[in-house]
Formats: sequence, C-alpha cells, structure tokens
Amino acid sequence: MRRAACRTFSSARKINNAAAPSPPSPLQSLSTQRQVNALLASHSAYVLNTYARPSFIISHGKGMYLYDTQSRQYLDFTAGIAVNALGHADEGVAKVLAEQATQLVHCSNLIHHFWSGETAKLLIEETKKHGGLGIDPQNLEMERQLDVTEEALEIASSGLKVFFANSGTEATEGALKFARKYGKIIDPSGSKTEIVSFNEAFHGRSMGALSVTHQKKYQDPFAPLVPGCVEAEFNSIESINELITDKTCGVIVEPIQGEGGIMPANEEWLRALRKRCDEVNAVLIFDEIQCGLGRTGKLWAHSYFPTDCHPDVITMAKPMANGIPIGAIMMKDKVADVVKIGDHGTTFGGAPLPTRVAHHVISRIAEPSFLSHVQQVASHLRARLDTLASKYPSIVPSPVRGQGLMLGLPLANAQLPGKVVELCREKGVLFLSCGRNTLRFVPSLIVTEAEVDKATDVLDSVMAEVAKQ
Repeated sequence: MRRAACRTFSSARKINNAAAPSPPSPLQSLSTQRQVNALLASHSAYVLNTYARPSFIISHGKGMYLYDTQSRQYLDFTAGIAVNALGHADEGVAKVLAEQATQLVHCSNLIHHFWSGETAKLLIEETKKHGGLGIDPQNLEMERQLDVTEEALEIASSGLKVFFANSGTEATEGALKFARKYGKIIDPSGSKTEIVSFNEAFHGRSMGALSVTHQKKYQDPFAPLVPGCVEAEFNSIESINELITDKTCGVIVEPIQGEGGIMPANEEWLRALRKRCDEVNAVLIFDEIQCGLGRTGKLWAHSYFPTDCHPDVITMAKPMANGIPIGAIMMKDKVADVVKIGDHGTTFGGAPLPTRVAHHVISRIAEPSFLSHVQQVASHLRARLDTLASKYPSIVPSPVRGQGLMLGLPLANAQLPGKVVELCREKGVLFLSCGRNTLRFVPSLIVTEAEVDKATDVLDSVMAEVAKQ
C-alpha cells in the first residue's frame, strides 16, 4: 500500500521552489515519500485518527494554492471545507492576527472587550443591509436620514442579537438550547420541547447537534441520542404539517444542505415551513454554517427568498474568520428575550482575537463588489459544470445543484465521487465529495475564472478517463 501511495502522489505537478514561499524549516527534511510515511507512522502512535487522509503533508498555502513538503502544488477547490473564504495566508488576515496578538488574545466573558460588540454590531448592520432575517433593506433608507442620537437608539434596538461560540457545532447547540428555553416560556407545562429537523441534514457531531443530524452513518454508533428530536422529510410540505405540532419548540434546517449532497430548499416549502412555525409558535432556525456569509453570492443564502420564508435564528461559523475558530448565533429579539444571564456560556467564544479577525473578514465579504465577484465567477463555474454534465451523461445523471460557489455535481453511483477526487488530486486539483454520490465545489470566494477553467479542465480529463472505463 505504501508503494501505491507513492505512485498516487508522485504524479501531482512538481513546482519550482522559487515560485512559492519556502516551507517552514521543521518540514524541510520531509522531501521524500519515505520520509513522509515515516513521520505519519510516528504520529499515528499519538493521534486518534478519525479521518481518511492521503499520505502527504501540507507545508503552506497562498491564495488558491496549497503546497506539500515535496514541493507539489495543489489548486485547492475545498477551501478547508468552505472555510477559507479569502484563500490561504491572506495578508490582511495575517496583519490583523499579528496586531491583535500583541494587544489582547483572551480576557474571559466576565469582562467587556471591544471586538465582540463591534463584530456583533457589524453582523447585524450588514444583515439589515443585505436583507436577512425578515428585514427589507429598502426600509433602511429612512434610517440613514436619522440624526446621530436617533441612529444610535435604532442600532441599540435593532431587533437582533448575536451570541459568539467557537464552531458551527457549538452554534447549533446554543440555538437548540435557546429554542428549548423559548418552548418552556411559551408553554410552562413543559410539553413544548420537540425539535424538528430533516433527513440528510448535517448540523454537527456533538450529542445535541448529532441528534438533529438525521443520517444513520453519523447517528447509529452513538445512540441513544437526545430525546425529542423528530425527523421530517426535506422539501415535503406534507411532512412538516404532520410533524411540526404544538409540542414543537424549534425547527432547524439548512437552506442548502451541504454534507447531504448540495440539496437546495425550495421557496414554496420554506414559506410553508415559516407559516407552520408561526402557527404553532416554534422557533425557525436556519443553519447557514456552510451556505452563509457570501458563499452563495449573497451575504445569506436565505436572502434569495422573500421575507415570508425567513427564519428567527441563523447559525454561522465556517468562513467567519477565514480559519480562526469562531461560530455565532444571530437571533431575533423574540428569542433573545427569553435567554437570561447564566443560561448559556463559553470560555473561548467571543474572545478578542477571533472576533477581531471575524470583523475584518466579514467587512470584506459584505462589500458589494466582493459579492458581485462571487456571483460572476459562480456563473462561470456553473456553466463549465453544465458543459461537463452534457458531455458525460453516463457519469452525470442529473443537473448541477446549488447556488453561487456552493455547487454539487451528482454522479452515477456512490463509488465515483471518491474515485474522481483521487484522480484529480493526482493531477494537482483538490475537490470534495458529499452526500451519497455528489462532487462538491466550495472554492475560496477569491477564486478567478482562470482558476475555474484550470480546475474544470482537470476534471474534464479525469471524467474522460472514467468514461473509458
């Protein structure tokens, strides 16, 4: 197997060392596959392995590219699983990180600091501008005419609040807790505790998040899970009307399912979901951990839908700080008002370092020119994938799915995605799979049309090989 691994990765394109930054010195001795294998074998004695990973070691990255210790270059269309929105080793992020590290990294949530409040304010203001959480941005023109005192009052009573966590899973856990607390306030009898989520969803791997992640491969090894979690059918109006009842305190859904196979929710169903939650007085939570913060070409994926499809709560994480761990829950006041001091907490969530980086990253992502770039390049990527789907109908049985730079190419069987990912990696391009049979495209949001062409040319060549077989 080791010899096979050597063959697999030796064909990835070699680069001129002078063309990229030199690897950090501790890695300079890992220039052969034998040396890499020896180090990985050594590490395996110490690290609990829960991941299937190829036998190479990444030393550094820049922009859309990663480099390994053997001087191979990889065009990265994974973005750290939709995390590195601004690419690798972004200079702006590095500058903010270095500056904040010399000022204040952590001080606990028992003391106020500057950046958590500023980042919460930024998230809320940009959400208002970009039409999220039921807000019509056209109504904001009136706000801009207010004097300073009135404007300050308006911001203070914005109708939204933010809680910072450390990850997407923690954001999910917090949102589920808040929904449970809301149910207890609405119905003091204690019967309003059920949480509805949907088949093929993915919301995280801790026990609460896992309990609303209705995929057997994730849930079965850890059952029994948290009680009161009900599974409904994604995009089925009949299912929600039957299973969302007066016992439901919360409903959680991804506007575009990520791990489940890049499956978009449709407008009619989201409208019915919003209506049903209002009827039974349940909190509607949108998990935008993967599809939010610019990934679809808008700040929030749900902003593509009318306001009568919008949620009460958004969870977010992945791209917030370009790889620095952070997550957040943004909620309407009707939810925030039931959460009191002592109801929830976190040691590291909302610390100065991650929130300052998040402020920098969100400021850039929310720029109209940045989102316009995402939309433009996304259209080009979709066109290239549509061409491949037409060219290889025996491999691609149905149309491309998704929105913006979150696209899925369904393949003919469950074995093909892994095979295609491996063959593309050998040619120096990194892709992801998801769901049961889908290739996933979530590149950094800075990707160019030229890089899309380069990646899809490699994919085209691999699909030609697969089609011959």
